[in-house]
Amino acid sequence: MDPSQNLTIEYVIIGVYLTLLIALGAIFGRFNKDSDDYFKSGCKGTWWLVGMSTFMSGISALTFTGNGGAAFEAGWSVLVIYAGNVIGFIISGLFLAAWYRQLRATTFPEVLRERFGPVTQQVYAYFFLIWFLWAGAIWLWGLGIFTSAIFNIPVGLIIPVLGVVVLIYSTTGGRWAVMATDFVQGMVMIPATVLLAGVCVWNLGGVSGIFARIQEAGLVDKFALIKAEGVFPGGAYTWSWAVAILILQVAQNCSLALSMRYFAVKDGKAASNAAWMTCILMAVGTLLWFIPPVTARLLFEDQVMAADITKPAEAAFAVASLNLLPSGMVGIMIIAMFAATMSSMDTGLNVNAAMLVRDVMPALRRRFGSTRALSTKAELRASQGVTVFFGAAMTLLAMYLARGDGKGMFEVVLEAATFLSLPLSMPLVLCVFIKKVPGWAALATVGAGLLVTPIMGWDGPFQNRAMTIFATCCLVYLGSGYFWRFASAEYRARVETFFQRMHTPVDFEKEVGGANDLSQLKILGGFTATIGVLLFLLLLIPNPTSGRLLIAALAGSVSLCGGVMYLKGRRS
Repeated sequence: MDPSQNLTIEYVIIGVYLTLLIALGAIFGRFNKDSDDYFKSGCKGTWWLVGMSTFMSGISALTFTGNGGAAFEAGWSVLVIYAGNVIGFIISGLFLAAWYRQLRATTFPEVLRERFGPVTQQVYAYFFLIWFLWAGAIWLWGLGIFTSAIFNIPVGLIIPVLGVVVLIYSTTGGRWAVMATDFVQGMVMIPATVLLAGVCVWNLGGVSGIFARIQEAGLVDKFALIKAEGVFPGGAYTWSWAVAILILQVAQNCSLALSMRYFAVKDGKAASNAAWMTCILMAVGTLLWFIPPVTARLLFEDQVMAADITKPAEAAFAVASLNLLPSGMVGIMIIAMFAATMSSMDTGLNVNAAMLVRDVMPALRRRFGSTRALSTKAELRASQGVTVFFGAAMTLLAMYLARGDGKGMFEVVLEAATFLSLPLSMPLVLCVFIKKVPGWAALATVGAGLLVTPIMGWDGPFQNRAMTIFATCCLVYLGSGYFWRFASAEYRARVETFFQRMHTPVDFEKEVGGANDLSQLKILGGFTATIGVLLFLLLLIPNPTSGRLLIAALAGSVSLCGGVMYLKGRRS
């Protein structure tokens, strides 16, 4: 496709798609009878629905902008980031996902109250309200960068529109809508990115052609998986950097903070299946997502560096899409980026609303003398109101971040994850393995981890700070075990109950009951098939034969999957 051609058709495609998302959110809003439905789908989500939602919420436009920019600059080294994700989901599939579902909770601070006490619950709730708000803003900022690179529209104008769409369907449908839209978006994003990667490899002359072009461009050292010292500033992409990234990614993906992704599934076995599905999808994505940015470096470097954004390298994925996809498919690729980002944002909004309504508000109401619990209807309305508030705040923060200070998304996220996320995550991983620690162990570990960066300074290599934080957190948490002997009998009994429940399988029929698997299959299959049929309309757009074949392959795969799901749900 000629990058300068009229993009009106892409606007139409995106408009229709966003309308379908809002409609899907409204339909699944009918599944919400109370706040349990709103926050965790009443624990009735099928493993394949939760698995796809977990996968989609684990990626965002950062995957295609910030991480894509890293692939543009450093080649294969970005694979280490995704390898950490895959390892995390392997561990979850083996046992953590089942354990987390068997906690039988709605929010992870609620779990921390039972594990460590109310003070730890409140501290973590406030910390993560801020963390998820900031992360959602980062994701929205990344989507604005990608879309701006395609349409040459200021990021500050794109962000509010996208924020409003996510806010509408997240507010009306809650967790059901979040998972449903994640699933449908995944059904579009996965084949779209597979096709783009295939087109990139074809244009580079196959796999052997990629390595030949890298050698011709003199990028062998810069594209090596593990770099030698001095190739990049600050020892980036060296062995020490790779180890630090793996620790960070595994800790984040195994953390109790992300246990809420499995609260919506039916039982422990289904949670494990969801984690394995996510693991497989993440592994496949790992092999695909770095190819377009590398292609942009080899074929369209001048166009990428001409992008009018804070860090031009982060437009690499968009530039590759704009140059190599047929007319109409660019809109689909933008939809894929919307899918990745919206799935992360809507999950963050739902999680924040759950923590505020279930963890923060009850404590505040007790502090001001109110002991009466909210009614089911009032709690649901409060949840929706809180979602609106966080959605608006997230959008405003994204607009502020888009103003830029010379740093790209990759660096901003890495700094924040090292300083804040790693200290918060470490005790949330250790606490499900190491039982005999006092009630203050988690907060002491977090406090020690947060002090590392101010002491070491912000200017040193990321990996030095990350490894020091990791070691400090482990030492403090393990060292606190000495004080277990002084813990009260009440606390010891509560900890014992916590571990006993975590290892007790869920009996879905007795504890939940009323499965609606077939309704999920039928509705989602119908929506997916509808999108597939609409994609066939893109064949009416003038394109070369190769472009029409790409469109037909995408439309056919989406239609087939949706049709099979719908028929299976209806016949059953």
